[in-house]
Amino acid sequence: MPHPAKPIVLSIAGHDPSGGAGIQADIETLTALGCHPATCISSLTLQDSHNVYQLRPLQADWIGQQLEILFQDYPVACIKIGLLGSAETATMLADLLRRKPHIPLVIDPILAAGGGTALATDLLIETLLGQLFPLATVITPNAPEARRLAGKQTLDACAERLLETGCGAVLITGTHEESSGVVNRLYRPNAPVTSQSWPRLAHSYHGSGCTLASAIAAGLARGMPLEEAVSRAQTYTWDSLSAGWRPGKGQHLPDRSHRNSVE
Repeated sequence: MPHPAKPIVLSIAGHDPSGGAGIQADIETLTALGCHPATCISSLTLQDSHNVYQLRPLQADWIGQQLEILFQDYPVACIKIGLLGSAETATMLADLLRRKPHIPLVIDPILAAGGGTALATDLLIETLLGQLFPLATVITPNAPEARRLAGKQTLDACAERLLETGCGAVLITGTHEESSGVVNRLYRPNAPVTSQSWPRLAHSYHGSGCTLASAIAAGLARGMPLEEAVSRAQTYTWDSLSAGWRPGKGQHLPDRSHRNSVE
């Protein structure tokens, strides 16, 4: 079956009622970047722009059935995974995606909410490291996530440990680091580290990681090489953040409908 004019990107992520992160962030990003978003909700949440207050994972077998139906219907060009909510779901996804090695896979390993609520158990982290990361084209942890996943302190050491899982690349974002600017670093096996620097914005943002990972997925779905997809996605994300707004009493939300930075 030939690919349609709009590449189809499958997002597997949680539902955020505030509309700032999760599935809605993915839909907005993928649509802005010329892709068709197919979606599968992994978990429901009680949250606002401050924090996540409760997480309710959906049943893994239900998620698996929905994915099988989508794969039978659509020529998926890329897959993006965000919040999962349970080790059972991660195991199910690994079993399914081992049968789809030709589809690029972007994983945003969400371990905690912006307000600090933990969103991943030790068992889920173990499953990510041992089963899902080996299948990934690129994973996109922020610095605290990279340290928790790898058990190391320096970001170079974290990246080395994460590459040992078998993933194709690691993009570690530096928003949480204490520096005047934000430096994001892309690590790949047997390749020099590449970095991009961005002016640090004045506010904190809800859904920035979802935006970045989805934008990378959009680039890969459109046939870009990984380094180009990552570079363009960072530009799109920074532009979305810089145009962001504050609809509630918590974090700012990215404006993902700004002029398309990837064209």
